[in-house]
Amino acid sequence: MTNLPAAHPLSAGLTGSSRLVRAYQADRPEVTPVWFMRQAGRSLPEYRELRVGTRMLDACLDPAMASEITLQPVRRHGVDAGIFFSDIVVPLKLAGVEVEIQPGKGPVFEQPVRTLDDVKRLAEVDPASLGADTFAAITEAVRLTTDELGETPLIGFAGAPFTLAAYLVEGGPSKDHIRARTLMHADPEAWAALMDWTADISGAFLRAQVLAGASAAQLFDSWAGSLSLHDYATHVAPASARALSHVRDLTYALPTTEALDEAEEAGEPIIRNVPLVHFGVGTGELLKAMHDAGADTVGVDYRIPLDEASRRLGHVVPVQGNVDPAMLDAPWEVLSAHVADVLHRGLEAPAHVLNLGHGVPPETDPAVLTRVVEFVHEWRAA
Repeated sequence: MTNLPAAHPLSAGLTGSSRLVRAYQADRPEVTPVWFMRQAGRSLPEYRELRVGTRMLDACLDPAMASEITLQPVRRHGVDAGIFFSDIVVPLKLAGVEVEIQPGKGPVFEQPVRTLDDVKRLAEVDPASLGADTFAAITEAVRLTTDELGETPLIGFAGAPFTLAAYLVEGGPSKDHIRARTLMHADPEAWAALMDWTADISGAFLRAQVLAGASAAQLFDSWAGSLSLHDYATHVAPASARALSHVRDLTYALPTTEALDEAEEAGEPIIRNVPLVHFGVGTGELLKAMHDAGADTVGVDYRIPLDEASRRLGHVVPVQGNVDPAMLDAPWEVLSAHVADVLHRGLEAPAHVLNLGHGVPPETDPAVLTRVVEFVHEWRAA
């Protein structure tokens, strides 16, 4: 039984055989797919021109603008996927949380969440009650984008529960997330309730994007690297699993011609789930736990070699990553050697999607990203 709409790009056969979706499903294509985290944004002059006079969250909630920003790097660089232009605090704002993104600082919250009473105040908005109207701007932006992308898949995007909770507890950006980590241990009841709430908000946000047309979904845990493996596995991973469960059940049938190639009996439908990616910053020690939370593919940051990451995952999990963003400003011979090394190390995994080990720095020359895409598409394993 499938539950994606018949017109969804996966159900309609548009994106299921794309390089990206194949790689996420451990079917290594001949050409390694590539996209970049934060490929849509400040590194592009067309983005800066479009954003003049528009605040970040207003841009995220303007369907036409969010769609255009998502499409810009696909047109310019020829990447193998669009990543939905949004921000991890968007679902919080849609749930009524007072938050603004201050230039040069990041998300700032009017009322930090630091006690059980604060969590109960948040939970007055039940994520299950957020209907189609709440996410209307998001679903419209996805629809506009997938109409333009055609056979190029769109990746949905959401912040992981811990990262959302860390922002809420700290009241804004933090270097060490000490308040969040303290709440985890000092008031386990408040922490558990907060993680359940952020998991359901994040999951609902992801589900809205996938049902509207995204062909994959990525859960992004910016701050999980501040945690020990024990704390992550005990106090965070269950919430990440809960967030992913909102999209884990979404399935589609392969088109008949593809199904006939794979089915044991002619005509038997092949059912697949929408591929899910889990990425965190500084999470080399957490990779297996992140995969066990329910992801198909694990994103790897630039701090550990990709072959070592694959070893930690048992060489059975597709990986994404992990070019060091600092290399993007290095001479081409240095950068290209580094990209080739990452590609070689990625052969240790069942499949590999080349990406950065974090986001595109704002000062990056867009021509360099285009050149990297061309290099990756031309590269073949010896």
